[in-house]
Amino acid sequence: MTDGRRLRSTFRQGDTDVVSRMADAEIERARAAGDPAGEVEGLYGLARVALRDEDLDQATDLARRALAVAERAGERHLEERPRHVLAAVARLSGDHARARDLYEASIELNRSLGLAEHVHSEYHNLALAELHLGNVERARPLIAESSERVFRAGYRDFLPYLGIAAAALASADGDVRLADRVHRPGLRRPRPGARPR
Repeated sequence: MTDGRRLRSTFRQGDTDVVSRMADAEIERARAAGDPAGEVEGLYGLARVALRDEDLDQATDLARRALAVAERAGERHLEERPRHVLAAVARLSGDHARARDLYEASIELNRSLGLAEHVHSEYHNLALAELHLGNVERARPLIAESSERVFRAGYRDFLPYLGIAAAALASADGDVRLADRVHRPGLRRPRPGARPR
């Protein structure tokens, strides 16, 4: 497993202290080796820890530093994770208009890089940003298309997010009972064009 994969795996396990130490070590190693990919990965790991700790200023600073490294290296694929963090910061800070713009830009970057699963993920985030902005009729087709992609492409890890999106949409429609039902476990594939049950 590469250092980047170890960092992400450790983060998912919830041990942020270990992630921080690993990320610091990776940044130091990468700088000594002239490895921009490793430096970006380390900064991204620290930015995720800051997001988890709800330190949005720190997450922004780390993501911008990672983005600067990527841009200096001239490797667009290294920009993807820092740009994702910056969009998440905007969303979590309540600036949903900026989040929408950043997610749209991230979608275009991921599409140009051929990262279909990341494109899908950012469309999910874009739909939620549109809901927060009150643009329910813009969010509705995005959520329906997201559901279709999950089952068509076999993105099983995204199944729980379908429930979240469906519940958010039902809540925006004022259907509290439906929002409660679709947020529960046991989500089944909806019929094309059908509202979640």
